[in-house]
Amino acid sequence: MSNRVIICEASEIITNGLYEIIQSINGFDVVARLDTPEHLSEKILSTDANIVIINPNLLGFTDRNLPSTLVKDYPHLVVIALVTNYMESSSLKGYDGIIEINDPKLKVINKLNQLTQDNDKQEKADDVELSKREIDVLVAVAKGMMNKEIADQMSISIHTVISHRKNITRKTGIKSVSGLTVYALLNNLIDENEVYK
Repeated sequence: MSNRVIICEASEIITNGLYEIIQSINGFDVVARLDTPEHLSEKILSTDANIVIINPNLLGFTDRNLPSTLVKDYPHLVVIALVTNYMESSSLKGYDGIIEINDPKLKVINKLNQLTQDNDKQEKADDVELSKREIDVLVAVAKGMMNKEIADQMSISIHTVISHRKNITRKTGIKSVSGLTVYALLNNLIDENEVYK
């Protein structure tokens, strides 16, 4: 599915430049351009956007919490600050990422790709339904056990262990052992002191 982007920026020059960069990225499409955040929520709904790039300077004092509100209302929305002048880092805490006015094209592309990949992984993690046996294998992997050790401990073949590991990777989107260990820790499947150093 393509990433649907809304740009919210008062400067037409900046908006057009950002539009050109985003349209050049495979799998990205700018679906709306707004010069104020006034109708942002309606636009997100009508375009089914999953990315909003907004200049924080457009937000008045009462709108400062808009990024957090948007994420609550649209859980899979990525909200990116478009920073055109110096801002305190504390005022950018509610954003998923930051694009700065002087970022080169390649950096903007990399940031957008990274942020959307992270969001995809989170969506996959939200939908994960691991079987009891897959959880057992995941815990063993997180504890640093090798396939043969897992097979011996669970009285199953190495082929079955590998099959479970493939299913775990497919369901979680996580390929590395360290990534699976973090996943197991975050989901309280193992305790920190159970992880092999």
